[in-house]
Amino acid sequence: MSFLRRRLVTAALTANAVRPPAWNLRGGLISFAFGWPTAELAPQLLALTAADTAVHLTRGRAHRSRLGLVLAAGTALGLTYLVRQGRQVQVLAEQSLVDSLGEEYADRPGERPTRVDLATPWRKLLNPFSRRNPRVRVDRNIAYTDAGRRGMLDVYRPAGRDVVGAPVLLEVHGGGWTMGSKDQQGIPLMHRMAERGWVCVAINYRLAPRDAFPAQIIDVKRAIAWVKDHIEEYGGDPSYVVITGGSAGGHLTALAALTPNDPAYQPGFEGKDTRVQATVPFYGVYDLAGATGLRNALLMRDRYLAPRVVRATWDEDPEVFEQGSPILRITEDAPDFFVVHGARDSLVAVEQARLFVAALRETSKSSVAYAEFPGTQHAFDVFPSIRSEHVVRAVERYLEWHRARR
Repeated sequence: MSFLRRRLVTAALTANAVRPPAWNLRGGLISFAFGWPTAELAPQLLALTAADTAVHLTRGRAHRSRLGLVLAAGTALGLTYLVRQGRQVQVLAEQSLVDSLGEEYADRPGERPTRVDLATPWRKLLNPFSRRNPRVRVDRNIAYTDAGRRGMLDVYRPAGRDVVGAPVLLEVHGGGWTMGSKDQQGIPLMHRMAERGWVCVAINYRLAPRDAFPAQIIDVKRAIAWVKDHIEEYGGDPSYVVITGGSAGGHLTALAALTPNDPAYQPGFEGKDTRVQATVPFYGVYDLAGATGLRNALLMRDRYLAPRVVRATWDEDPEVFEQGSPILRITEDAPDFFVVHGARDSLVAVEQARLFVAALRETSKSSVAYAEFPGTQHAFDVFPSIRSEHVVRAVERYLEWHRARR
């Protein structure tokens, strides 16, 4: 591929990451597929662009591509802008927590973020896809249901030392309710919390369309019940469980938190305790029923959820959509929430998160924190990047603050 063609491709990827096109179901998926890795790998792409351009400049003037050089310059500016946006998250995340939680969070003694917390994690960017962490021990493929590999979970805990009564973080993967697995998402957050003495649990669950919704939320409830019954064996405290997840996992996380001990979602284990103490959904879907009237939610309901996930139309079974919508299940007894969403999300409109947070704040008696990050795509936290590392650190500070309150 020629220099000009390489620059054309990189320029198009950068433009899509900086300003994705207006949302539609198919276009949003394409924009996400190319925009998410470009935005999170902006430092690496910037270095490659600079190196490629430097090599091209060593050629004689007669062989240089002026258009290619112009595109390289524009791409470098766009990638620099993306890097700057990622670095701004260190301030935006902390300020969001202060603004949402007020003086009780801002004045916590001895717990202000350190310079290390706020520093850009350049070293981690050298190998962002590495999943190895010698400071974390992982017990893999523990069965919590009889659904084969879809009914297994992994437990993350500190390596080299035993913990007793440690707080527990339950991770629910995303993937549109139809794909994904426990070892693909939430790894940076679980590694960080396990390093700090937490016990983390990542679960698989049954997938649609083979198992239609609500099979997925039933499995999440079963996982919570398993944690309450067995996590002490791994050093965890069953009385303090926080649940997190992204995308479809964010939906299941929020729904599980808002429907504690709901017998409709606990067939055969109605008597089990499925309450959680706090919830941190990332870029979640909060409106399966289209109750908000958002075009994004209505199209998702009719063109994706109905045929692929629920296996029934809105007209055939509106109750399953309504009961499965976290925004319609909010009560004054909802647990504490920290909702995270990107302003440039091409798959789940940020308006869903804004309306969900507004509804929580209107009804719930518990604390509600919200962080919205400009220029941020869906699935930004799958691997370590400037943005995801700062968000992981902010979630850690929130969780440690929440734990200390108890």
